[in-house]
Amino acid sequence: MTLVALLLGASLVACSAGAGEPAATGQPPATSRPSGTGGDVRTGGPSASGSSGVQPLLARPFSVTVAVALAHPWSMTFLPDGRALVTQQPGTLVLFDPATAGVTPVPGVPTVVYAGQGGLGDVVLGPTFASDGGLYLSWVEAGEAGTAGAVVGRATLRLDGSPRLEGLSVIWRQEPKVSGAGHFGHRIAVAPDGRTIFVTSGERQKFDPAQDLGNNLGSIVRLDLDGSPAPGNPWADRGGVTAQIWSYGHRNPLGIAFDAAGNLWSSEMGPQGGDEVNLVLPGRNYGWPRVSNGSHYGGADIPDHAPGDGFQAPSVWWNPSISPSSLMVYSGALFPQWRGDAFVGALSGEALIRVHLDGTTAVLADVWKLGRRIREVEQGPEGSLWLLEDGADARILRLTPAVG
Repeated sequence: MTLVALLLGASLVACSAGAGEPAATGQPPATSRPSGTGGDVRTGGPSASGSSGVQPLLARPFSVTVAVALAHPWSMTFLPDGRALVTQQPGTLVLFDPATAGVTPVPGVPTVVYAGQGGLGDVVLGPTFASDGGLYLSWVEAGEAGTAGAVVGRATLRLDGSPRLEGLSVIWRQEPKVSGAGHFGHRIAVAPDGRTIFVTSGERQKFDPAQDLGNNLGSIVRLDLDGSPAPGNPWADRGGVTAQIWSYGHRNPLGIAFDAAGNLWSSEMGPQGGDEVNLVLPGRNYGWPRVSNGSHYGGADIPDHAPGDGFQAPSVWWNPSISPSSLMVYSGALFPQWRGDAFVGALSGEALIRVHLDGTTAVLADVWKLGRRIREVEQGPEGSLWLLEDGADARILRLTPAVG
């Protein structure tokens, strides 16, 4: 079957959570509150509404090419020479050459806990990669008595001879390690000034830790390049793990990126409904699990975001869920009409989603149904869009402007 035929036959699936996101544990009993609002999409806060923007195949302004098949890809980042590093969740890092479709394993990757949502995660080039080959990786490591947690490490990529990682060392850990295999987050973004990194940390399906500044679960942390808490963080004077935290009250933030103006955006999986795109601001509490525009699995009520509740409301939210997997802000030349906008991959939604950004305002713009779970969206050096599908039969797709 051709890709075009596959896309023609695809339909958008919207459900409470994608396969690979285990249902949260310890939920309250169901109440009479309905679990969704009939496919609502909201933008600009809890009271404003927006269009779903679903586009038929023939209206798509891009062509899709299958670049290569690759099982369980999770993250992708391009090197200055046009090749790309791709992580595979079971614990493999590969160097992918778009010109030849060649895939070369890169040794030096740590042992990972591959279970549920855990495994090898993000890969991001360091700010001085061009001169020293430095990069950042995230993965899940084992703790004591069946616990696990996400970590971030720093390593050097060597490209002389066979590609390899050298000198990998852990610079940050989720604290504490807990049981379960969900909601690790562990996406990484380098700040525009190249002096700090931001890491998303899920609340590990434990709920209340997201409201506790004594741990770094359910938060977005800001670190110096060596992993120490960055000066100027909202609670830097408290020391310890609290000094790392930039924002909190997050559930499972799986995307993070800066726009050209330096605004920080994230995408976050809600429970049953209530998926979000957030403008990430220092010291703000994003509400989980005290408020959410979704419901607990089974329908138990969670109060919605409301003006004056003391929590930062999402900029865009979905109900039912689309399961946002990643977020990228586009800056390329091939699609000039989209420059400055955010792109979100949808897992259960099986779609590519464009969110129009205008300063600190976000509005849902387009939803292109693809019929496959999208794990990540990345921008190529020349401005093409690259998608990583999710799962054992995944592919890497390249999107370029449609011809004719």
